[in-house]
Amino acid sequence: MNKLELIKELKDKTKLTKCEAALIVDIFFSELTKALSEGERVEIRGLCSFYVKHYDSYIGRNPKTGKKVKIAPKKLPFFKPGKELKEIVDYKKV
Repeated sequence: MNKLELIKELKDKTKLTKCEAALIVDIFFSELTKALSEGERVEIRGLCSFYVKHYDSYIGRNPKTGKKVKIAPKKLPFFKPGKELKEIVDYKKV
């Protein structure tokens, strides 16, 4: 499912217009992005949580030359499924 499909489902299952459904989806994703960029953890009970993982700098290797290079510290977003989501996905498995 992509963003447009999500907007269509929201529109079809509610009495919202397409523009209103798109606005709700945009607000949700922008607030999620804003919270993660500020280092906050976002938890949606029963579904999942999003958090930012911090990595220190380290020495890596250039795969083409084999030369050592310093990798700068970085932050990456992570998704962790909740127990209920794991059970639903596992149950649907054939």
